[in-house]
Amino acid sequence: MPMLPRIALVSLLVFAVSAAAAPTQPPLLKPTPAEAKAAYLSAQALTRFHYAPQPLDDAMSQKIFKAYFDALDGEKLFFTQADIDRFGAARTQLDDAIWNGDLAVPFAIFNLYEQRVVERLGYARGLLAKGFDFGVDESYDYDRKNAAWPKDDAEVNDLWRRRVKNDWLRLKLAGKNDADIRKTLDKRYANYLDRVQQLDAEDVFQTFMNAYATSTDPHTNYFGPRASQNFDIAMKLSLEGIGAVLERRDEYTQIREIVPGGPAAKSGKLHVGDRIVGVGQGTSGPITDVVGWRVDDVVELIRGPKDTTVRLEILPADAGVDGKHVNVALVRKKVSIEEQAAKKSIIEVKDGGAVRRIGVIDLPTFYQDFDARRRGDPEFKSATRDVARLLDELKQAKVDGVIVDLRNNGGGSLDEATRLTGLFIDKGPVVQRRAANGRIVEDDDTDPGMAWSGPLAVLVNRGSASASEIFAAAIQDYGRGLVIGEPTFGKGTVQNLANLDEMMGNEKPEYGELKMTTEEFFRIDGGSTQLRGVTPDIVFPKTVDAGDFGESSYDNALPWTQIAPAQYRKVADLSPLVPLLKQRHDARVARDPEWKLYLDELAAAQRAHDQTRVSLVYDVRERERKQTEAEQAAFKAREKALQQASAGAAGKSAAPAGVATAAKPASGSSDALVRIDDGLQPGERSLKTELAEEKAAEDARDVLLQEAAHILADEVDLVHADTRLAARVLPAQKSPID
Repeated sequence: MPMLPRIALVSLLVFAVSAAAAPTQPPLLKPTPAEAKAAYLSAQALTRFHYAPQPLDDAMSQKIFKAYFDALDGEKLFFTQADIDRFGAARTQLDDAIWNGDLAVPFAIFNLYEQRVVERLGYARGLLAKGFDFGVDESYDYDRKNAAWPKDDAEVNDLWRRRVKNDWLRLKLAGKNDADIRKTLDKRYANYLDRVQQLDAEDVFQTFMNAYATSTDPHTNYFGPRASQNFDIAMKLSLEGIGAVLERRDEYTQIREIVPGGPAAKSGKLHVGDRIVGVGQGTSGPITDVVGWRVDDVVELIRGPKDTTVRLEILPADAGVDGKHVNVALVRKKVSIEEQAAKKSIIEVKDGGAVRRIGVIDLPTFYQDFDARRRGDPEFKSATRDVARLLDELKQAKVDGVIVDLRNNGGGSLDEATRLTGLFIDKGPVVQRRAANGRIVEDDDTDPGMAWSGPLAVLVNRGSASASEIFAAAIQDYGRGLVIGEPTFGKGTVQNLANLDEMMGNEKPEYGELKMTTEEFFRIDGGSTQLRGVTPDIVFPKTVDAGDFGESSYDNALPWTQIAPAQYRKVADLSPLVPLLKQRHDARVARDPEWKLYLDELAAAQRAHDQTRVSLVYDVRERERKQTEAEQAAFKAREKALQQASAGAAGKSAAPAGVATAAKPASGSSDALVRIDDGLQPGERSLKTELAEEKAAEDARDVLLQEAAHILADEVDLVHADTRLAARVLPAQKSPID
């Protein structure tokens, strides 16, 4: 199904269910005076304070025009070229609309979009009664990012006919009968319509303003008041509420996860799968029925100041729709979102008679509670503080080396990246920043000493961006540790939050915030990570095409530049070590059947990714499916053999409790890369099935992390074996191992 405008939520968004009756036209949405003011304030900020300011003129208006239509209908499934032409005059008038506070045209575009959604989905649902002839030789191209707009209703209807036919065929190939297929697809299209019709004026305005913001550069964004609150929660990893992750499933807001230690968990009265049908404030306030509501509106009712009471009316998970409701009263508390906090583990690497214990710190984001720090709270939430504690625990466990796993860490606080680097170097510059006026400043680690001075590696992939690249680059430039993995994202710009309400002295949030690019950062060696990212010392196979994901995939990304290097002294020289480690790595993976399996699965996933056009002939698709099933069965058989071999090895030498070893059974890796298509979309599988799949993915052996541990263990062995090499690689230490 096509993408909707992105609405930032802490809770998960899934498909909602609406009645299958003929839809009515939704009420027209209109901008508010506050939104007109917010647009003007945003333009003032972007044209004056952005790192590379661009005038809001006719040229920018044309960029906004394209970006806005792409945000609403990126797959070109709803609008026709006639619709685009209808608003053709607005191509060069959106700048005037923003400066003059007249947002009638952007809202008119959205209202037409909503009308088209009603029409297209009504047409799609009407096709279900007729069925399809799967002997006709035709195809469907589902990658429509670069397609032309359909020229008229006849062309867009044919596009939807093929799309619905493909949806039907996928379910048919998965074994569904016609009655179940009709029910599933009718519900799917009704759900999509319901989601669109629940979008409000704030959603529309945020989508339009993001079309403007991202037209200046890819990482400048506008956050409405609701999205601003959720961004703040994501950075500080805490909120005041009940400690439950909610999602929309059918017409209900359902509990997907109970956060350990939160009020919901401590009460023992709420369970995964429970449905929230009503919310009341205080010990005796009225209960508001929330069936059919947007999940973020339900979340807004449940959140509130700590030590206040919220009452939930619950339809238990194991009850039918007519089951007995249960009322649960909870006192809100500050809840930590530990899922995104730093975590540690230990991998034991066995090579011959030697056993090396490698500590792993998994850091999903560079978080910091900015407000608590500004208030002077000495215990403010901090990624650096958490990692320092984990390093102490790993030292107590006598690990031989440490891996900082930054895969898919998209960044966060620049200050945390600087302070975290300081845990691994004595002191000195970490990153250079250049402002729009050309002024260059350094962010330095000023605290002497290291929390960990032993062997170190940083594991990265294409999803490692921004603050992750600052940290990895500094570790590499100092020679402090190895960088292992894929080339990183390539985001070399710094964003700051501009609170529009604070600018106007508002106590009540109504204007939102701008996350605006204000600087570019540079490595201490003078190079930029912009576009190029960080190139690892030892490179793993690429799991994603750079043209699909990364800074180079944006057509308006800033160019790569460089400045003079900072004054710093390398901690160590890893150059004599890297070729030896790479040689060992290449030899090991060449004979490793698990690595070979991973590469074969990766190749299969790439082939599936590259196939953007599919046949709508049943016999052709059935033959292709059988080939995929056979390939997956072969992968499973290889995995099973590896599991049996690993289990035998593990049985001969059991690891201490809580320690992951290199002999941990491999599982689930092929499912993570290529899965047999069941024809369903997120939210259409049972919650139990989805949670089981997520658990299997978490438990699956991570072959890349295991190989990174082997590489770091090799470094430890080489340093131990050669004191002269140790003197070059680890000069900051009194002995090779801290």
